[in-house]
Amino acid sequence: MSIAEGFPGQRLLVLPRPRISEALDSPGTTHLLVTDCGYFPEARAHRISRSTPVSQAVVLVCTAGGGWCRIGEITHPVAAGQAVVIPPGVAHSYGSNRDDPWTLWFVHLDGRGLDDVLTACGMTELAPVRTVVDTFRVVALMEEIVSTMERDLSTSSLLAASGAAWHMLTLLAALQGSDDHRIRVIEDARDFLRGHFTERVSIASLAAKAQLSPSHFSALFRRQVGFPVLQYQTQLRMSRARELLDTTDLSVASIAVQVGYDDAFYFSRQFKSVHGTTALRYRALHKG
Repeated sequence: MSIAEGFPGQRLLVLPRPRISEALDSPGTTHLLVTDCGYFPEARAHRISRSTPVSQAVVLVCTAGGGWCRIGEITHPVAAGQAVVIPPGVAHSYGSNRDDPWTLWFVHLDGRGLDDVLTACGMTELAPVRTVVDTFRVVALMEEIVSTMERDLSTSSLLAASGAAWHMLTLLAALQGSDDHRIRVIEDARDFLRGHFTERVSIASLAAKAQLSPSHFSALFRRQVGFPVLQYQTQLRMSRARELLDTTDLSVASIAVQVGYDDAFYFSRQFKSVHGTTALRYRALHKG
């Protein structure tokens, strides 16, 4: 037996189709709109099959048990702590494991900005399953979406659900693939750089810690983080420099040393390159 709904304790919200059309033409929800959302606890015999693609992206987050997702000829297993992101226009099916049924949060998303954000985040039909680094935060946002839509379907509620959905997608975007090891080594490298941002750190040394070649490590880092290793370190240094400029009376030369630059002139050139202005002019700006 396969059922699409009807699980004890389930929560299920479906936006009426006329309301979807109205919201997609309204400021605030035109770029991203939650059209369906819900929660299926221990969803035994749950199965969905869509041979005709839908115009929404489907996001599933499994918090217990397990299931599967099939796109094309490939069936992907889905375990607790993993998410499935199915882009719009892709035929698919998914379901719960028979012996260990999943507990599932889900949203369907539409909007003019959806394709761009999915592409930018590397969310494609070729790699639909990804491990969630921070399951608690993602699930909290899923619950916020469902609770907001349960309240009512007013414009303010749809805006709030849209905002939570954007946030949820950005958290999932930290994962550029489904390989746990690759995700972890880059996160470890970022942690190391945050703790040693004032030191000279070579790509070769970071790659050696990750047991990867420098070229492979560099490509993986750039894909997952969004820019190269040394640029990431520069951003960390500049973040600390801004904090010191805003909260202390230290000279620019002293701040340069504290953030890892022995040469104050080089620091000044880097600061202007990043911020478009000098450190002294930045300090004089009215902020906050």
